[in-house]
Amino acid sequence: MSITAFSASHRSSVVDALRAAGCVFAEDEAELILSTARTPAEVADMVERRAGGLPLEHVVGWAEFRGLRVAVDPGVFVPRRRTEFLVGQAAALAGREAVVVDLCCGSGALGAALAAGLDRVELHAADIDPAAVHCARRNVAAAGGEVYEGDLYDPLPGTLRGRVGILLANVPYVPTEEVGLLPAEARVHEARVALDGGADGLDVLRRVTEAAPAWLAPGGHLLFETSEGQVAAAVDAVERAGLAARVVSDETLYATVVIGTRAAGRGGRRAA
Repeated sequence: MSITAFSASHRSSVVDALRAAGCVFAEDEAELILSTARTPAEVADMVERRAGGLPLEHVVGWAEFRGLRVAVDPGVFVPRRRTEFLVGQAAALAGREAVVVDLCCGSGALGAALAAGLDRVELHAADIDPAAVHCARRNVAAAGGEVYEGDLYDPLPGTLRGRVGILLANVPYVPTEEVGLLPAEARVHEARVALDGGADGLDVLRRVTEAAPAWLAPGGHLLFETSEGQVAAAVDAVERAGLAARVVSDETLYATVVIGTRAAGRGGRRAA
């Protein structure tokens, strides 16, 4: 059933219910619910769950990310609109074909979106959260990619070492003490492992950067998102790994991305 199948009064009642629940973009959310639900009963159920605080993406079961409709299961990290900037940077570096790894992949949105814009891609993704892996497998399948369950690089095939052209790492970077300050939609409904980056927010990132040179191809790139306040420490971690670092940002999206590049012909300091 499409949105046109529901009466104007039904639509108005959905908007009113969402607005009463504190949804700032009630009209836009009503459009998404009505375009996704197949019956009035499903509409009522979705409105009730959204009013109860469930993220809209978990309510409708998908999120739009760089023009793709990405499946997002309950409990799985919802891809942020600002992260589209990271994927755009990766696309500019990848050319028309690439070997791509998406670490801390969550729903697999980053890898899937990047692959959609390439002519040829060998895509691999990994996450430590079983629910995220289950979700990502649906999103990555269209690109013929593989998703692995495990801690960072651990589950990746050894044959990828030294071959990765684009390494996406959407690592958690919220300091542990600040997780409790996040909006309830994230704090309550997304896996903590996807949010908590340790004491200063960079524990996972340091592990990613330390091992990255062993996996990147000569001239390959590591890309990750961070906060403005963490840039100096993040760049230091990249450079300590032997990669050349640069920072790019988009003020409109409030996005800050660090890019680490392995020099052509050498690997920097390789992790054991």
